[in-house]
Amino acid sequence: MSHIPLVVHATHEAGLKLGGIGAVLDGLLGSPAYNAAVGRTILVGPLNPWNAVEMERLTAPANRLRLIYSSIHGINQAAEPLGRALQAIEARMNVRFVYGVRSFGEHTHEVLLVDAGGIAAQTINSYKFYLWQHWGLSCNQYEGNWEFSFYLNAGEPLYEAVEAITSEMSAGAECHIIAHEWLGLPVVFSARLRDPGRYKTIFYAHEMATARLLVEGHSGHDTRFYNALRLGMAHGNRLDEVFGDQSWFYKHALIQRAGVCDRLFAVGDLVVDELRFLGGVFSAAPIDLVYNGAPPSALSLEQKLASRELLLQYAENLLHYRPDYVFTHVTRMVPSKALWRDLRVLEHLEWTLAAEHKRAVLFIVSTAVPAGRRAEDVFRWEEEYGWPVVHRGDNGDLRDIEVDFYYRLLEPFHWGRQAIRVVLVNQFGWERSRCGRRMPEAMRFSDLRAGSDLEFGQSVYEPFGIAQVEPLSAGALCVVSNVCGCIGFVRRAAGGRPCPNLIVADYTQLPDGWNLWSAWDALRVDQPIRDGIEARNSWFVAQQIADRLPRSPGDRRRLLAEGQRVAAEMSWDAVVEDYLLPALARLQG
Repeated sequence: MSHIPLVVHATHEAGLKLGGIGAVLDGLLGSPAYNAAVGRTILVGPLNPWNAVEMERLTAPANRLRLIYSSIHGINQAAEPLGRALQAIEARMNVRFVYGVRSFGEHTHEVLLVDAGGIAAQTINSYKFYLWQHWGLSCNQYEGNWEFSFYLNAGEPLYEAVEAITSEMSAGAECHIIAHEWLGLPVVFSARLRDPGRYKTIFYAHEMATARLLVEGHSGHDTRFYNALRLGMAHGNRLDEVFGDQSWFYKHALIQRAGVCDRLFAVGDLVVDELRFLGGVFSAAPIDLVYNGAPPSALSLEQKLASRELLLQYAENLLHYRPDYVFTHVTRMVPSKALWRDLRVLEHLEWTLAAEHKRAVLFIVSTAVPAGRRAEDVFRWEEEYGWPVVHRGDNGDLRDIEVDFYYRLLEPFHWGRQAIRVVLVNQFGWERSRCGRRMPEAMRFSDLRAGSDLEFGQSVYEPFGIAQVEPLSAGALCVVSNVCGCIGFVRRAAGGRPCPNLIVADYTQLPDGWNLWSAWDALRVDQPIRDGIEARNSWFVAQQIADRLPRSPGDRRRLLAEGQRVAAEMSWDAVVEDYLLPALARLQG
Protein backbone atom coordinates (compact mmCIF):
# COMPACT_ATOMS: atom_id res chain seq x y z
CA MET A 1 0.00 0.00 0.00
CA SER A 2 1.04 3.62 -0.22
CA HIS A 3 3.21 5.29 2.41
CA ILE A 4 1.40 6.16 5.67
CA PRO A 5 2.66 9.46 7.13
CA LEU A 6 1.69 8.91 10.78
CA VAL A 7 0.31 6.21 13.08
CA VAL A 8 -0.39 7.01 16.74
CA HIS A 9 -0.63 3.97 19.01
CA ALA A 10 -2.63 4.72 22.19
CA THR A 11 -1.75 2.09 24.77
CA HIS A 12 -0.98 1.57 28.43
CA GLU A 13 2.33 -0.02 27.39
CA ALA A 14 3.63 2.99 25.46
CA GLY A 15 6.52 3.63 27.82
CA LEU A 16 7.59 0.13 28.73
CA LYS A 17 6.61 -3.48 28.19
CA LEU A 18 4.30 -4.84 30.88
CA GLY A 19 2.52 -7.75 29.22
CA GLY A 20 0.87 -9.00 26.05
CA ILE A 21 0.33 -5.71 24.23
CA GLY A 22 3.95 -4.80 24.97
CA ALA A 23 5.00 -8.01 23.19
CA VAL A 24 2.75 -7.05 20.29
CA LEU A 25 4.33 -3.60 20.06
CA ASP A 26 7.83 -5.10 20.17
CA GLY A 27 7.04 -7.35 17.23
CA LEU A 28 4.97 -4.90 15.22
CA LEU A 29 7.11 -1.78 15.58
CA GLY A 30 10.33 -3.70 15.10
CA SER A 31 9.09 -5.23 11.86
CA PRO A 32 10.93 -4.05 8.71
CA ALA A 33 7.67 -4.29 6.78
CA TYR A 34 5.91 -1.94 9.21
CA ASN A 35 8.73 0.59 9.16
CA ALA A 36 8.91 0.52 5.37
CA ALA A 37 5.22 1.46 5.16
CA VAL A 38 4.80 3.89 8.09
CA GLY A 39 6.72 7.15 8.04
CA ARG A 40 6.28 8.14 11.67
CA THR A 41 5.04 6.35 14.77
CA ILE A 42 4.16 7.88 18.14
CA LEU A 43 3.22 5.77 21.15
CA VAL A 44 1.08 7.60 23.68
CA GLY A 45 -0.25 6.63 27.09
CA PRO A 46 -0.63 7.59 30.76
CA LEU A 47 2.13 7.45 33.35
CA ASN A 48 1.87 6.82 37.09
CA PRO A 49 4.80 8.66 38.70
CA TRP A 50 3.91 7.17 42.10
CA ASN A 51 4.76 3.66 40.91
CA ALA A 52 8.45 3.47 41.88
CA VAL A 53 9.09 0.21 40.01
CA GLU A 54 7.52 1.54 36.80
CA MET A 55 9.49 4.77 36.99
CA GLU A 56 12.73 2.88 37.59
CA ARG A 57 12.11 0.55 34.65
CA LEU A 58 11.11 3.47 32.41
CA THR A 59 14.58 5.01 32.44
CA ALA A 60 16.58 1.79 32.87
CA PRO A 61 19.04 1.13 30.01
CA ALA A 62 17.23 -2.10 29.11
CA ASN A 63 14.12 -0.08 28.18
CA ARG A 64 16.09 1.80 25.51
CA LEU A 65 14.22 5.08 26.07
CA ARG A 66 16.01 8.38 25.53
CA LEU A 67 14.26 11.35 27.14
CA ILE A 68 13.96 14.58 25.15
CA TYR A 69 11.48 16.41 27.38
CA SER A 70 10.26 15.56 30.87
CA SER A 71 8.92 17.97 33.43
CA ILE A 72 9.04 15.06 35.87
CA HIS A 73 12.79 14.54 35.40
CA GLY A 74 13.67 18.19 34.76
CA ILE A 75 14.80 17.58 31.17
CA ASN A 76 14.14 19.86 28.19
CA GLN A 77 16.18 19.11 25.09
CA ALA A 78 13.25 19.68 22.73
CA ALA A 79 13.27 22.35 20.04
CA GLU A 80 12.19 25.64 21.57
CA PRO A 81 8.73 25.85 19.90
CA LEU A 82 7.87 22.29 20.98
CA GLY A 83 9.13 22.82 24.52
CA ARG A 84 7.02 25.97 24.86
CA ALA A 85 3.96 24.23 23.45
CA LEU A 86 4.24 21.30 25.90
CA GLN A 87 4.77 23.68 28.82
CA ALA A 88 1.69 25.69 27.83
CA ILE A 89 -0.48 22.55 27.82
CA GLU A 90 0.97 21.48 31.16
CA ALA A 91 0.19 24.84 32.73
CA ARG A 92 -3.36 25.02 31.38
CA MET A 93 -4.34 21.40 32.13
CA ASN A 94 -2.18 20.85 35.22
CA VAL A 95 -0.45 17.77 33.80
CA ARG A 96 3.16 16.67 33.21
CA PHE A 97 4.62 15.20 30.03
CA VAL A 98 7.44 12.80 29.26
CA TYR A 99 8.57 12.77 25.61
CA GLY A 100 11.39 10.81 24.04
CA VAL A 101 12.36 8.08 21.60
CA ARG A 102 12.47 4.35 22.28
CA SER A 103 14.08 1.53 20.31
CA PHE A 104 12.14 -1.46 19.02
CA GLY A 105 14.58 -3.89 17.49
CA GLU A 106 16.60 -1.89 14.98
CA HIS A 107 14.02 0.87 14.72
CA THR A 108 13.29 3.93 16.88
CA HIS A 109 9.90 5.48 17.55
CA GLU A 110 8.59 8.45 19.54
CA VAL A 111 7.00 8.01 22.97
CA LEU A 112 4.70 10.52 24.70
CA LEU A 113 3.49 9.91 28.26
CA VAL A 114 1.38 12.04 30.57
CA ASP A 115 0.89 12.25 34.31
CA ALA A 116 -2.72 13.43 34.45
CA GLY A 117 -3.42 12.51 38.06
CA GLY A 118 -4.01 16.15 39.01
CA ILE A 119 -5.70 17.26 35.78
CA ALA A 120 -7.56 20.56 35.98
CA ALA A 121 -11.23 20.17 36.89
CA GLN A 122 -12.39 22.39 34.02
CA THR A 123 -10.54 20.25 31.46
CA ILE A 124 -11.77 16.86 32.64
CA ASN A 125 -15.30 17.96 33.50
CA SER A 126 -15.83 19.50 30.05
CA TYR A 127 -14.50 16.31 28.49
CA LYS A 128 -16.82 14.08 30.54
CA PHE A 129 -19.79 16.26 29.57
CA TYR A 130 -18.86 15.81 25.92
CA LEU A 131 -18.76 12.02 26.33
CA TRP A 132 -22.19 12.00 27.94
CA GLN A 133 -23.69 14.47 25.47
CA HIS A 134 -22.54 12.63 22.35
CA TRP A 135 -22.42 8.94 23.35
CA GLY A 136 -24.28 8.66 26.61
CA LEU A 137 -21.23 7.65 28.66
CA SER A 138 -22.11 8.48 32.29
CA CYS A 139 -18.61 8.93 33.65
CA ASN A 140 -19.87 9.75 37.14
CA GLN A 141 -21.00 6.12 37.39
CA TYR A 142 -17.40 4.89 37.08
CA GLU A 143 -15.15 7.74 38.24
CA GLY A 144 -14.78 6.17 41.67
CA ASN A 145 -12.76 3.46 39.92
CA TRP A 146 -9.09 4.47 39.88
CA GLU A 147 -8.30 2.63 36.64
CA PHE A 148 -11.17 4.24 34.73
CA SER A 149 -10.10 7.75 35.76
CA PHE A 150 -6.41 7.04 35.16
CA TYR A 151 -6.96 6.34 31.46
CA LEU A 152 -9.82 8.77 30.88
CA ASN A 153 -7.83 11.70 32.30
CA ALA A 154 -5.05 11.09 29.78
CA GLY A 155 -7.17 11.54 26.64
CA GLU A 156 -7.30 15.32 26.29
CA PRO A 157 -3.68 16.21 27.19
CA LEU A 158 -2.27 13.41 25.04
CA TYR A 159 -4.22 14.50 21.99
CA GLU A 160 -3.20 18.14 22.35
CA ALA A 161 0.44 17.15 22.85
CA VAL A 162 0.39 14.95 19.73
CA GLU A 163 -0.92 17.93 17.79
CA ALA A 164 1.97 20.03 19.14
CA ILE A 165 4.56 17.37 18.27
CA THR A 166 3.21 16.93 14.73
CA SER A 167 2.42 20.61 14.02
CA GLU A 168 4.75 20.67 11.02
CA MET A 169 2.86 17.86 9.23
CA SER A 170 0.57 18.70 6.34
CA ALA A 171 -3.06 19.19 7.37
CA GLY A 172 -4.19 16.82 4.62
CA ALA A 173 -1.82 13.98 5.55
CA GLU A 174 -3.46 10.58 6.07
CA CYS A 175 -2.98 9.97 9.81
CA HIS A 176 -4.24 7.18 12.03
CA ILE A 177 -4.87 6.61 15.72
CA ILE A 178 -4.98 2.99 16.87
CA ALA A 179 -6.54 2.50 20.31
CA HIS A 180 -5.12 -0.70 21.70
CA GLU A 181 -7.95 -2.05 23.82
CA TRP A 182 -10.37 0.10 25.84
CA LEU A 183 -7.42 1.79 27.54
CA GLY A 184 -6.56 3.71 24.37
CA LEU A 185 -10.09 4.86 23.56
CA PRO A 186 -9.97 8.20 25.45
CA VAL A 187 -7.39 9.50 22.94
CA VAL A 188 -9.75 8.52 20.11
CA PHE A 189 -12.64 10.27 21.85
CA SER A 190 -10.53 13.43 22.10
CA ALA A 191 -9.69 13.25 18.40
CA ARG A 192 -13.40 13.04 17.58
CA LEU A 193 -14.05 16.02 19.83
CA ARG A 194 -11.25 18.23 18.50
CA ASP A 195 -11.19 17.50 14.77
CA PRO A 196 -13.34 14.57 13.54
CA GLY A 197 -11.73 14.52 10.08
CA ARG A 198 -8.10 14.83 11.16
CA TYR A 199 -7.46 11.14 11.94
CA LYS A 200 -8.73 7.77 10.82
CA THR A 201 -9.45 5.98 14.08
CA ILE A 202 -9.17 2.26 14.83
CA PHE A 203 -10.13 0.19 17.85
CA TYR A 204 -7.80 -2.81 18.09
CA ALA A 205 -9.47 -5.48 20.25
CA HIS A 206 -6.72 -7.60 21.79
CA GLU A 207 -9.53 -9.23 23.75
CA MET A 208 -13.14 -8.46 24.62
CA ALA A 209 -13.08 -7.51 28.28
CA THR A 210 -16.73 -8.37 28.93
CA ALA A 211 -16.25 -11.85 27.48
CA ARG A 212 -13.19 -12.39 29.68
CA LEU A 213 -15.20 -11.30 32.72
CA LEU A 214 -18.04 -13.70 31.95
CA VAL A 215 -15.72 -16.62 31.17
CA GLU A 216 -13.45 -16.21 34.17
CA GLY A 217 -16.19 -15.21 36.61
CA HIS A 218 -18.30 -18.39 36.33
CA SER A 219 -17.29 -21.97 37.05
CA GLY A 220 -18.71 -23.07 33.69
CA HIS A 221 -15.94 -21.04 32.02
CA ASP A 222 -15.56 -21.44 28.25
CA THR A 223 -17.88 -24.46 28.10
CA ARG A 224 -20.74 -22.27 29.25
CA PHE A 225 -19.89 -18.98 27.58
CA TYR A 226 -19.08 -20.11 24.05
CA ASN A 227 -22.07 -22.42 23.81
CA ALA A 228 -24.23 -19.49 24.92
CA LEU A 229 -22.52 -17.23 22.37
CA ARG A 230 -22.96 -19.77 19.57
CA LEU A 231 -26.65 -20.29 20.25
CA GLY A 232 -27.28 -16.63 21.00
CA MET A 233 -25.79 -15.48 17.70
CA ALA A 234 -27.66 -18.18 15.80
CA HIS A 235 -30.96 -16.95 17.22
CA GLY A 236 -30.19 -13.23 16.99
CA ASN A 237 -29.74 -12.66 20.72
CA ARG A 238 -27.33 -10.04 22.09
CA LEU A 239 -24.91 -10.48 24.97
CA ASP A 240 -26.92 -8.28 27.36
CA GLU A 241 -30.08 -10.24 26.58
CA VAL A 242 -28.43 -13.54 27.47
CA PHE A 243 -26.17 -12.56 30.37
CA GLY A 244 -27.99 -9.51 31.66
CA ASP A 245 -27.12 -5.82 31.66
CA GLN A 246 -23.34 -5.37 31.86
CA SER A 247 -23.32 -1.56 31.78
CA TRP A 248 -22.17 -1.49 35.42
CA PHE A 249 -18.76 -2.70 34.16
CA TYR A 250 -16.73 0.32 33.06
CA LYS A 251 -14.71 -1.63 30.48
CA HIS A 252 -17.93 -2.83 28.87
CA ALA A 253 -19.29 0.73 28.80
CA LEU A 254 -16.18 1.98 27.02
CA ILE A 255 -16.05 -0.91 24.54
CA GLN A 256 -19.66 -0.24 23.57
CA ARG A 257 -18.52 3.25 22.47
CA ALA A 258 -15.68 1.79 20.34
CA GLY A 259 -18.15 1.75 17.48
CA VAL A 260 -17.42 5.46 16.96
CA CYS A 261 -14.08 4.41 15.42
CA ASP A 262 -13.77 4.27 11.66
CA ARG A 263 -12.60 0.64 11.78
CA LEU A 264 -12.37 -2.29 14.17
CA PHE A 265 -9.45 -4.72 14.35
CA ALA A 266 -9.66 -8.06 16.16
CA VAL A 267 -6.71 -10.19 17.21
CA GLY A 268 -8.47 -13.51 16.66
CA ASP A 269 -11.49 -15.13 15.04
CA LEU A 270 -13.41 -15.58 18.28
CA VAL A 271 -12.85 -11.94 19.23
CA VAL A 272 -14.75 -11.05 16.06
CA ASP A 273 -17.67 -13.18 17.26
CA GLU A 274 -17.45 -11.67 20.74
CA LEU A 275 -17.69 -8.16 19.28
CA ARG A 276 -20.58 -9.15 17.01
CA PHE A 277 -22.34 -10.62 20.05
CA LEU A 278 -22.49 -7.11 21.55
CA GLY A 279 -25.08 -6.26 18.90
CA GLY A 280 -25.96 -2.73 17.85
CA VAL A 281 -23.34 -1.11 15.64
CA PHE A 282 -21.06 -4.12 16.09
CA SER A 283 -23.51 -6.37 14.26
CA ALA A 284 -22.51 -5.03 10.84
CA ALA A 285 -19.46 -2.83 11.44
CA PRO A 286 -16.38 -3.73 9.39
CA ILE A 287 -14.03 -5.85 11.53
CA ASP A 288 -10.60 -6.79 10.20
CA LEU A 289 -8.59 -9.70 11.54
CA VAL A 290 -5.10 -8.56 12.51
CA TYR A 291 -3.41 -11.50 14.20
CA ASN A 292 -0.38 -11.40 16.45
CA GLY A 293 2.90 -12.62 15.02
CA ALA A 294 5.05 -15.51 16.19
CA PRO A 295 8.83 -15.43 16.15
CA PRO A 296 10.23 -17.58 13.31
CA SER A 297 13.47 -19.47 13.87
CA ALA A 298 16.23 -20.98 11.78
CA LEU A 299 16.96 -23.48 14.55
CA SER A 300 18.72 -26.63 13.39
CA LEU A 301 17.96 -30.08 14.76
CA GLU A 302 21.39 -30.15 16.38
CA GLN A 303 20.69 -26.83 18.15
CA LYS A 304 17.30 -28.11 19.32
CA LEU A 305 18.86 -31.27 20.71
CA ALA A 306 21.51 -29.22 22.52
CA SER A 307 18.80 -27.14 24.23
CA ARG A 308 16.83 -30.29 24.97
CA GLU A 309 19.90 -31.83 26.58
CA LEU A 310 20.07 -28.92 29.03
CA LEU A 311 16.41 -29.46 29.97
CA LEU A 312 16.97 -33.20 30.38
CA GLN A 313 19.98 -32.54 32.58
CA TYR A 314 17.98 -30.12 34.72
CA ALA A 315 15.20 -32.69 35.10
CA GLU A 316 17.74 -35.33 36.11
CA ASN A 317 19.32 -32.99 38.65
CA LEU A 318 15.89 -32.36 40.18
CA LEU A 319 14.21 -35.77 39.94
CA HIS A 320 17.19 -38.18 39.81
CA TYR A 321 16.08 -39.77 36.54
CA ARG A 322 16.37 -38.77 32.91
CA PRO A 323 12.95 -38.38 31.24
CA ASP A 324 12.21 -39.36 27.66
CA TYR A 325 10.10 -36.26 27.01
CA VAL A 326 10.14 -32.66 28.22
CA PHE A 327 6.83 -30.79 28.27
CA THR A 328 6.50 -27.07 29.10
CA HIS A 329 3.85 -24.50 29.94
CA VAL A 330 5.10 -20.91 30.09
CA THR A 331 2.29 -18.66 31.22
CA ARG A 332 0.90 -16.20 33.74
CA MET A 333 -0.48 -17.66 36.97
CA VAL A 334 -4.10 -16.63 36.45
CA PRO A 335 -7.33 -18.70 36.30
CA SER A 336 -7.86 -18.13 32.58
CA LYS A 337 -4.75 -20.21 31.76
CA ALA A 338 -6.53 -23.33 33.11
CA LEU A 339 -3.43 -25.10 34.42
CA TRP A 340 -5.65 -27.84 35.82
CA ARG A 341 -6.35 -28.99 32.25
CA ASP A 342 -2.69 -29.91 31.81
CA LEU A 343 -3.08 -32.34 34.71
CA ARG A 344 -6.30 -33.79 33.30
CA VAL A 345 -4.54 -34.63 30.04
CA LEU A 346 -1.50 -36.02 31.83
CA GLU A 347 -3.72 -38.32 33.93
CA HIS A 348 -4.66 -40.10 30.70
CA LEU A 349 -1.22 -39.87 29.08
CA GLU A 350 0.34 -41.48 32.17
CA TRP A 351 -1.06 -44.88 31.20
CA THR A 352 0.25 -44.75 27.63
CA LEU A 353 3.74 -43.69 28.64
CA ALA A 354 3.93 -46.24 31.46
CA ALA A 355 2.93 -49.01 29.03
CA GLU A 356 5.81 -47.97 26.76
CA HIS A 357 8.22 -47.69 29.72
CA LYS A 358 8.63 -43.99 28.98
CA ARG A 359 8.80 -41.03 31.35
CA ALA A 360 8.05 -37.33 30.96
CA VAL A 361 8.44 -34.14 32.96
CA LEU A 362 6.29 -31.03 32.68
CA PHE A 363 7.91 -27.73 33.65
CA ILE A 364 5.19 -25.22 34.52
CA VAL A 365 6.97 -21.86 34.43
CA SER A 366 4.53 -19.50 36.04
CA THR A 367 4.42 -17.12 38.97
CA ALA A 368 1.86 -15.02 40.77
CA VAL A 369 4.66 -12.51 41.48
CA PRO A 370 5.68 -11.04 38.08
CA ALA A 371 9.03 -9.78 39.36
CA GLY A 372 9.76 -13.19 40.85
CA ARG A 373 11.50 -14.07 44.11
CA ARG A 374 14.83 -12.86 45.42
CA ALA A 375 17.58 -15.12 44.12
CA GLU A 376 19.05 -15.60 47.60
CA ASP A 377 15.68 -16.91 48.84
CA VAL A 378 15.46 -19.39 45.97
CA PHE A 379 18.97 -20.71 46.66
CA ARG A 380 18.12 -21.12 50.34
CA TRP A 381 14.83 -22.93 49.62
CA GLU A 382 16.64 -25.21 47.19
CA GLU A 383 19.03 -26.26 49.95
CA GLU A 384 16.42 -26.47 52.71
CA TYR A 385 13.65 -28.49 51.06
CA GLY A 386 14.35 -29.04 47.35
CA TRP A 387 12.66 -26.11 45.59
CA PRO A 388 11.20 -26.21 42.88
CA VAL A 389 10.23 -29.89 43.21
CA VAL A 390 8.89 -29.17 46.70
CA HIS A 391 7.23 -25.92 47.77
CA ARG A 392 6.06 -24.31 50.99
CA GLY A 393 3.28 -21.83 51.59
CA ASP A 394 4.47 -20.17 54.79
CA ASN A 395 7.73 -18.48 53.81
CA GLY A 396 7.10 -16.40 50.68
CA ASP A 397 7.67 -19.32 48.30
CA LEU A 398 4.05 -19.96 47.27
CA ARG A 399 1.91 -16.83 46.95
CA ASP A 400 -1.76 -16.17 46.20
CA ILE A 401 -3.19 -18.52 43.53
CA GLU A 402 -0.01 -20.64 43.60
CA VAL A 403 -0.96 -22.00 47.04
CA ASP A 404 -4.26 -23.42 45.82
CA PHE A 405 -2.76 -24.84 42.63
CA TYR A 406 0.08 -26.59 44.40
CA TYR A 407 -1.72 -28.07 47.39
CA ARG A 408 -5.15 -28.77 45.87
CA LEU A 409 -4.07 -29.94 42.41
CA LEU A 410 -0.37 -30.58 41.97
CA GLU A 411 0.44 -32.60 45.09
CA PRO A 412 -2.58 -34.92 44.69
CA PHE A 413 -1.71 -35.42 41.02
CA HIS A 414 1.57 -37.08 41.97
CA TRP A 415 -0.01 -39.70 44.23
CA GLY A 416 0.77 -43.03 42.57
CA ARG A 417 2.23 -41.56 39.39
CA GLN A 418 5.08 -43.47 37.76
CA ALA A 419 5.60 -41.97 34.31
CA ILE A 420 5.03 -38.22 34.70
CA ARG A 421 6.26 -35.56 37.13
CA VAL A 422 5.21 -31.91 37.15
CA VAL A 423 7.62 -29.24 38.41
CA LEU A 424 6.31 -25.75 39.21
CA VAL A 425 9.07 -23.18 38.65
CA ASN A 426 7.43 -20.10 40.16
CA GLN A 427 10.33 -17.78 39.45
CA PHE A 428 11.03 -15.04 36.90
CA GLY A 429 14.21 -15.68 34.92
CA TRP A 430 15.09 -19.11 33.53
CA GLU A 431 18.80 -19.30 34.42
CA ARG A 432 20.98 -20.54 37.25
CA SER A 433 21.45 -17.15 38.90
CA ARG A 434 17.66 -16.95 39.41
CA CYS A 435 16.62 -20.61 39.68
CA GLY A 436 19.23 -22.36 41.81
CA ARG A 437 22.39 -24.44 41.58
CA ARG A 438 20.73 -27.49 40.03
CA MET A 439 19.91 -25.61 36.83
CA PRO A 440 22.74 -26.09 34.25
CA GLU A 441 24.98 -23.06 34.06
CA ALA A 442 24.53 -22.77 30.28
CA MET A 443 20.72 -22.72 30.51
CA ARG A 444 18.85 -19.73 29.08
CA PHE A 445 15.17 -18.96 28.43
CA SER A 446 15.71 -19.66 24.73
CA ASP A 447 16.57 -23.26 25.66
CA LEU A 448 13.19 -23.63 27.34
CA ARG A 449 11.46 -22.74 24.07
CA ALA A 450 13.87 -24.53 21.74
CA GLY A 451 14.23 -27.79 23.69
CA SER A 452 10.60 -28.49 24.53
CA ASP A 453 8.83 -31.48 23.01
CA LEU A 454 5.39 -30.07 23.81
CA GLU A 455 3.91 -26.76 24.98
CA PHE A 456 0.57 -26.69 26.79
CA GLY A 457 -1.88 -23.77 26.53
CA GLN A 458 -5.44 -25.00 27.12
CA SER A 459 -6.85 -21.68 28.32
CA VAL A 460 -10.50 -20.97 29.06
CA TYR A 461 -10.05 -17.47 27.58
CA GLU A 462 -7.22 -16.72 25.15
CA PRO A 463 -7.83 -14.03 22.50
CA PHE A 464 -4.63 -15.02 20.66
CA GLY A 465 -1.91 -16.77 22.68
CA ILE A 466 1.59 -15.81 21.56
CA ALA A 467 3.24 -18.03 24.17
CA GLN A 468 1.32 -21.09 22.96
CA VAL A 469 2.89 -20.97 19.48
CA GLU A 470 6.36 -19.64 20.33
CA PRO A 471 7.85 -23.20 20.36
CA LEU A 472 6.22 -24.01 17.00
CA SER A 473 9.33 -23.08 15.02
CA ALA A 474 11.36 -25.34 17.34
CA GLY A 475 9.32 -28.36 16.26
CA ALA A 476 7.31 -28.72 19.47
CA LEU A 477 3.77 -30.00 19.67
CA CYS A 478 1.50 -27.08 20.65
CA VAL A 479 -1.57 -28.20 22.64
CA VAL A 480 -4.12 -25.39 22.74
CA SER A 481 -7.81 -25.10 23.54
CA ASN A 482 -10.27 -24.45 20.75
CA VAL A 483 -10.98 -20.98 22.16
CA CYS A 484 -7.37 -19.92 21.55
CA GLY A 485 -7.19 -17.21 18.90
CA CYS A 486 -3.95 -18.41 17.34
CA ILE A 487 -5.67 -21.49 15.87
CA GLY A 488 -7.10 -19.57 12.92
CA PHE A 489 -3.71 -18.06 12.13
CA VAL A 490 -1.90 -21.41 12.34
CA ARG A 491 -4.41 -23.02 10.00
CA ARG A 492 -4.19 -20.17 7.51
CA ALA A 493 -0.40 -20.21 7.69
CA ALA A 494 -0.43 -23.96 7.06
CA GLY A 495 -2.09 -23.24 3.71
CA GLY A 496 -4.89 -25.75 4.07
CA ARG A 497 -2.56 -28.62 4.96
CA PRO A 498 -2.88 -30.33 8.36
CA CYS A 499 -0.29 -29.07 10.83
CA PRO A 500 0.99 -32.08 12.81
CA ASN A 501 2.46 -29.74 15.44
CA LEU A 502 -0.97 -28.37 16.44
CA ILE A 503 -3.29 -30.30 18.77
CA VAL A 504 -6.61 -28.61 19.53
CA ALA A 505 -8.40 -29.51 22.76
CA ASP A 506 -12.14 -28.88 22.57
CA TYR A 507 -13.74 -28.42 25.99
CA THR A 508 -16.82 -26.69 24.61
CA GLN A 509 -18.05 -29.79 22.76
CA LEU A 510 -20.89 -31.46 24.60
CA PRO A 511 -21.33 -35.25 24.69
CA ASP A 512 -23.61 -36.88 22.14
CA GLY A 513 -27.23 -36.60 23.18
CA TRP A 514 -26.72 -33.40 25.19
CA ASN A 515 -28.95 -30.91 23.44
CA LEU A 516 -28.99 -27.19 24.13
CA TRP A 517 -31.82 -25.43 22.38
CA SER A 518 -31.13 -21.84 23.36
CA ALA A 519 -28.43 -19.65 24.84
CA TRP A 520 -30.26 -19.73 28.16
CA ASP A 521 -29.92 -23.53 28.26
CA ALA A 522 -26.15 -23.09 28.05
CA LEU A 523 -26.20 -20.88 31.16
CA ARG A 524 -26.93 -24.00 33.22
CA VAL A 525 -23.46 -25.37 32.50
CA ASP A 526 -21.63 -25.22 35.85
CA GLN A 527 -18.45 -26.71 37.29
CA PRO A 528 -19.71 -30.31 37.74
CA ILE A 529 -20.88 -30.37 34.12
CA ARG A 530 -17.64 -28.79 32.89
CA ASP A 531 -15.57 -31.19 35.00
CA GLY A 532 -17.29 -34.15 33.37
CA ILE A 533 -16.76 -32.74 29.88
CA GLU A 534 -13.09 -32.01 30.59
CA ALA A 535 -12.50 -35.48 32.00
CA ARG A 536 -13.96 -37.00 28.84
CA ASN A 537 -12.53 -34.69 26.20
CA SER A 538 -9.04 -34.61 27.72
CA TRP A 539 -8.77 -38.33 26.91
CA PHE A 540 -8.96 -37.53 23.18
CA VAL A 541 -6.24 -34.90 23.64
CA ALA A 542 -3.98 -37.40 25.41
CA GLN A 543 -4.43 -39.92 22.57
CA GLN A 544 -3.40 -37.34 19.97
CA ILE A 545 -0.33 -36.45 22.01
CA ALA A 546 0.61 -40.12 22.35
CA ASP A 547 0.26 -40.61 18.60
CA ARG A 548 2.37 -37.57 17.66
CA LEU A 549 5.18 -37.56 20.22
CA PRO A 550 8.50 -38.02 18.41
CA ARG A 551 10.01 -41.46 18.82
CA SER A 552 13.02 -41.15 16.53
CA PRO A 553 15.40 -38.49 15.16
CA GLY A 554 13.42 -38.66 11.94
CA ASP A 555 10.20 -37.76 13.78
CA ARG A 556 11.92 -34.77 15.40
CA ARG A 557 13.31 -33.61 12.08
CA ARG A 558 9.88 -33.77 10.43
CA LEU A 559 8.19 -31.86 13.27
CA LEU A 560 10.94 -29.25 13.18
CA ALA A 561 10.63 -28.77 9.41
CA GLU A 562 6.83 -28.55 9.52
CA GLY A 563 6.82 -26.18 12.48
CA GLN A 564 9.30 -23.85 10.80
CA ARG A 565 7.32 -23.93 7.56
CA VAL A 566 4.17 -22.75 9.33
CA ALA A 567 5.94 -20.31 11.69
CA ALA A 568 7.58 -18.56 8.73
CA GLU A 569 4.09 -17.59 7.53
CA MET A 570 3.24 -16.23 11.00
CA SER A 571 6.10 -13.74 11.36
CA TRP A 572 5.46 -10.11 12.23
CA ASP A 573 6.38 -9.12 8.68
CA ALA A 574 3.70 -11.53 7.45
CA VAL A 575 1.18 -10.01 9.87
CA VAL A 576 2.00 -6.50 8.64
CA GLU A 577 1.95 -7.38 4.93
CA ASP A 578 -1.01 -9.77 4.92
CA TYR A 579 -3.28 -8.28 7.57
CA LEU A 580 -2.38 -4.84 8.99
CA LEU A 581 -1.53 -2.95 5.81
CA PRO A 582 -4.46 -4.34 3.76
CA ALA A 583 -6.79 -3.38 6.65
CA LEU A 584 -5.40 0.17 6.69
CA ALA A 585 -5.74 0.31 2.90
CA ARG A 586 -9.43 -0.59 3.18
CA LEU A 587 -9.79 2.19 5.73
CA GLN A 588 -8.26 4.72 3.35
CA GLY A 589 -10.44 3.49 0.51
